[in-house]
Amino acid sequence: MLTRRHVLRAGGAFAAAAGLGVVAAPAAVAEHVPFAHGVASGDPLPDGVLLWTRVTPTREAQPGSGLGPEITVVWEMSRDEAFTEIVARGSVRTGPHRDHTVKADVTGLAPATWYWYRFRHGSAVSPVGRTRTAPAVGAAVTRVRMGVVSCSNWQEGYFAAYRHLAERDDLDLVVHLGDYLYEYGVPSDGGAVRAHEPAVEMTTLAHYRRRHAQYKTDPHLAALHARVPFVATWDDHESANNAWSGGAENHTEPDEGTWVERRAASQQAYAEWMPVRYEPGGHLYRRIGFGGLAELSMLDLRTYRSEQVAHPFDRGQHDPDRTIAGEEQLRWLIDGLVTSSAQWKLIGNSVMIAPVRFPSTLSTREFRALTELIGPIEGIPYNVDQWDGYTADRAAVFSALRDHGVRDTVFLTGDIHSGWACELPANPLTYPLNRNSVGVELVCTSVTSDNLDDILGVRPRTLSLAVEAAIRVSNPHVKYLDFDSHGYSVLEVSPSAVHMDWYALDDRADPESSARRVMSYRVAAGTQRVTRTEEILR
Repeated sequence: MLTRRHVLRAGGAFAAAAGLGVVAAPAAVAEHVPFAHGVASGDPLPDGVLLWTRVTPTREAQPGSGLGPEITVVWEMSRDEAFTEIVARGSVRTGPHRDHTVKADVTGLAPATWYWYRFRHGSAVSPVGRTRTAPAVGAAVTRVRMGVVSCSNWQEGYFAAYRHLAERDDLDLVVHLGDYLYEYGVPSDGGAVRAHEPAVEMTTLAHYRRRHAQYKTDPHLAALHARVPFVATWDDHESANNAWSGGAENHTEPDEGTWVERRAASQQAYAEWMPVRYEPGGHLYRRIGFGGLAELSMLDLRTYRSEQVAHPFDRGQHDPDRTIAGEEQLRWLIDGLVTSSAQWKLIGNSVMIAPVRFPSTLSTREFRALTELIGPIEGIPYNVDQWDGYTADRAAVFSALRDHGVRDTVFLTGDIHSGWACELPANPLTYPLNRNSVGVELVCTSVTSDNLDDILGVRPRTLSLAVEAAIRVSNPHVKYLDFDSHGYSVLEVSPSAVHMDWYALDDRADPESSARRVMSYRVAAGTQRVTRTEEILR
């Protein structure tokens, strides 16, 4: 009898082979599927791109098992899907030491070009993937279009958002802003839409490997990975909730081992299973360029940060010795912003940088729901897990943007399970009387993870509306807020503007859910302002 896990595993492989949409799994699936976890690509450069897959060479070589032989995997890249014009070929050695995952950093390619790729092991051939290189350095680029996603909890829904992105034919890449997977075990109340594997909270290398493997079997995610390259960073749930450099809210010593061991395990599995130019011991923050049009700086806001302050009234949030980015990364970010020759400076930012005060007029029920959604809050509070809890680092970034006259800066953010469009006031205390904005922030919703209406147990766009209105009144630089939707965003960058469309799923518990555009905002070049628009990216 087929289990759901077997069907999803095969469905992921076949969906990736199709490269578009989702292909139904066959009526019978063999237990041993050599390329059961699909293919992926990432971190495109003008002359190269990273390719990824995972091979199951023998039945016992399951993810996290530590079993199976050392093998050689061949990769091929072609200008056409039929592989009649192969432009590059190579081989990679893998084995249990990296959970039989494969990365090939292919170079010598043409800029701004679509390619197709595949892997071979013995007689087994992987699904075919499609990828695209970045434009040449300094090239005149008229448009870059990307999917923007965050917070995809397997247990809280299906990844229909990924399916909708995979079915589009206008994306150059997908930016994933963190919480690609979640560390949680299966809830004791049986309330999961679909259960995590392993059933326990991830704490060991085998756990993290098995969980990554499970997520890669989702057919919609597999289809999207096979369709376009990803540029990804982690947030906290790739390791443990509210992680910081020395621990996490969701980590208990000694019951769950040491934090050093657990973080190392999570980072090793991430390096193995994600299409990123990262290996343990290196750093995840990096830049991707798109000609003279845009530069995307992806941040790591978990590895180097100081511990979160205990509560929003703790003056430690203003301590200049506390950091969210770390001294080296913060310097790298600021130097890149002030010296960039690209028109648009995009920042892949896992937690919100816009200052947010939460009104004290909320009801007890609303207050408790917000606390569960975003973290501890009191009175007129700050979410101290965001940049609000590390005001010295934020002030350094905002001051650099203001003092150097940096224009066209857009932070792309995830984490908070809600959609936002914000201006970034140089001085929050005098905004909006002084509308000096140093940039903007666009926040995507969660793919599936719980948001306010889920926590409150109410219908979408009912009780949340009053909460959103109260927050906007207390924060006039917040122009748009949606606490209820699950879905994805599509972002277009052009010389004249940055434009984001937010899409909401009708039902996250339905793998075939439809989606609808719920809002669009535009950032006109040179303005540092967000403006609502009825135009939709087609």
